[in-house]
Amino acid sequence: MESFRQPTVQAVDDAPQEDRALRPQRFSEMVGQRAVFERLSIAVDASRKRSETLGHILLDGPPGLGKTTFATCIPRELGTTLQIASGASLAAPKDLLPYLTNAAEGSVLFIDEIHRLPIAVEEFLYPAMEDFRIDITLGDGVSARTINMPLRPFTLVGATTRPGLLSAPLRDRFVMREHLDFYSQEDLAEIVRRSAAKLSMAMDDATADEIAQRSRGTPRLANNRLRWIRDFSTSRAESRIDVEIARTALEMQGIDELGLDGFDRRYLETIQRVFAGGPVGIEAIAHTMSSATDTLEDDVEPFLLRCELVVRTPRGRRLTPRGEEHLGAMPKIGQQGRLF
Repeated sequence: MESFRQPTVQAVDDAPQEDRALRPQRFSEMVGQRAVFERLSIAVDASRKRSETLGHILLDGPPGLGKTTFATCIPRELGTTLQIASGASLAAPKDLLPYLTNAAEGSVLFIDEIHRLPIAVEEFLYPAMEDFRIDITLGDGVSARTINMPLRPFTLVGATTRPGLLSAPLRDRFVMREHLDFYSQEDLAEIVRRSAAKLSMAMDDATADEIAQRSRGTPRLANNRLRWIRDFSTSRAESRIDVEIARTALEMQGIDELGLDGFDRRYLETIQRVFAGGPVGIEAIAHTMSSATDTLEDDVEPFLLRCELVVRTPRGRRLTPRGEEHLGAMPKIGQQGRLF
């Protein structure tokens, strides 16, 4: 029998100390995504009261919106253990086997980027999700035999930024499917205030609103912006923080009032300058920018589409009048970041 690799089981508290301080640890600490929060809270509470295993959950949405946060809060609410795996690292069924056999009853297995699972691994997962069993084939040819191995009931939480790449059989095996959308400016401002308090930073409402406005509706970016502003304030402003200091720090990074950074502007400028505003295919844009189409589709386009700066048409991407206007209004920023 082929030897199996032991999984890298990541405990809930394996994140870097500062990231762990900013990331919510329980449902009660979470801001935004209230509809998702309510439904998951009900499912977790019902499972706990009935002493049953929580049904499998699929979380989808753009990067940085809290899929991992929800996945790590769920086992804390259940009082159980968590294993973390990545779809890209599970190249064969043998890579998944240790996670399944090590799963305690009622525990949570979190697979990030689950759409990247190979078809063989995905099919190996089906009986584990439905019947809590796996079939292991030993030997080859006529001497081969199959062992049916029962598993302890567990909860699979899958996260994906590209739900359209999931096969229907896998998608249908999740009891709950939740979509995470971009956060409102009010929710982001509250996240900024809470994170600033954890980082021992003074934060007024106007500065929190400014940071939230430039964070693209994404908590991860809001926290990253906040860390940069703290560094800038310590180095250039004697640890003072106000709206002007925050704005100067973010403009030094090339982040404009909508939250677009230099890469976003390159995307818009490529469509405008090289392709006369479009329409143009995503592959042509990616080749011109020397980037990957996945990067553009997953990291750049969702927010630009939401802001109505670009549209997708049958013939490709095209700048909207609002996108043209924003390009014309954008200052040349990100050079000196001087306060005076």
